[in-house]
Amino acid sequence: MITITNIAKEKLFSLIEESGLKNNVFVRVGVESGGCSGLSYKLDFDENKSDSDKIIEDNGVKIVIDKKSYLYLVGTTLNYSGGLNGKGFIFENPNANRTCGCGESFSL
Repeated sequence: MITITNIAKEKLFSLIEESGLKNNVFVRVGVESGGCSGLSYKLDFDENKSDSDKIIEDNGVKIVIDKKSYLYLVGTTLNYSGGLNGKGFIFENPNANRTCGCGESFSL
C-alpha cells in the first residue's frame, strides 16, 4: 500500500486541474533502473491501465502501480514539500537501504 499525505493530495489535484486532465485520471507510480543509487522513482498521470497493474486508492487519490514496482513501494508514503527549500514530491520508502542526496533514487 502507498499512503498519500494531505499536502501531496492537494498538489496532485492542483496539477491535474492545471493540466486540464479528466477527473478519472490515475497517478502512475513506478520504479525504474537508473539514478545514482540504482533505482529511481517515476511519477506521472495516466488514463490507461493494464490488467497486471495494481490499483490503490488512498486519501481520495487513485494510484496505479505496475506489478514489479509494487514490490519496491509497499509501505511508501508520498509527500510533498514546497516553499523556498522545497524539493517537490518526496517518496518516504521504508524498503530503501540507501537514498541519494536529491531523494530521487534509492537502493535496497
